[in-house]
Amino acid sequence: MNLKISIIQTELHWENAASNLAMFTQKIAEAKKQDTDIVVLPEMFTTGFTMHSEKFAEKMDGETILWMQNQAKEHQIALTGSLIIQENDKYYNRLLWVFPDREIKYYDKRHLFRMAGENNYFSPGKERLIVEFKDWKICPLVCYDLRFPSWSRNINFNKKTNEPVFDCLIYVANWPQPRVSHWEKLLEARAIENQCYVVGVNRIGEDGNNIPYSGSSAVIDPKGEKLSTTQAHQENIETITLSFEEMKHYREKFPAIQDADSISFN
Repeated sequence: MNLKISIIQTELHWENAASNLAMFTQKIAEAKKQDTDIVVLPEMFTTGFTMHSEKFAEKMDGETILWMQNQAKEHQIALTGSLIIQENDKYYNRLLWVFPDREIKYYDKRHLFRMAGENNYFSPGKERLIVEFKDWKICPLVCYDLRFPSWSRNINFNKKTNEPVFDCLIYVANWPQPRVSHWEKLLEARAIENQCYVVGVNRIGEDGNNIPYSGSSAVIDPKGEKLSTTQAHQENIETITLSFEEMKHYREKFPAIQDADSISFN
């Protein structure tokens, strides 16, 4: 039971949704040539990591949502990435997960990056999302969430059980170059402690605030070993095959997750 997942590492057009959607339309078509199941886009893939939430927010029936639905259906893939969404008088850095049949699930970024003032312009999410797709259970999260292991923990928050609840963590990000060593180390740590695959997709280039990004997107296996070959600072579309049987065998051989502490957020 393998799963093919494509990571798209690219520059973003600053605060220009039309240009970004046109670019990703081409890149998703390229990824599909690799016979992928899932395509992962960066955080705020329509704008870059802007704090102009009111100016660039979309609604859940907006153009980008429709575009994601059309792309997922046309290519028969699951498509995920985050953008700015407005609901009522609140703004969210919202990760959308769109299935091939156009069904949508979403996750609102819980940990807002206060060093950039994100907590002043966005509202935090309250619940994790676990997606079931092609017999895999996947937990998609956003950028700064990576620093908080309890939120990424592979156990059920509300029940006293230490059984794994997902097989793959996905982090979509705009993670700056000066702290990219943290990004690389934390991706590996999340894979090791959760005995799951971890996928991290980060942008490259420089944003409108003159902040540089090196990418360093990666796919990590449950042992903490890097499976991807994407290079820093280079635009790339890479498709990696995840093996459920290899993960299952490792969990059975070294069942450390069964000794994890249960956590409750109630």
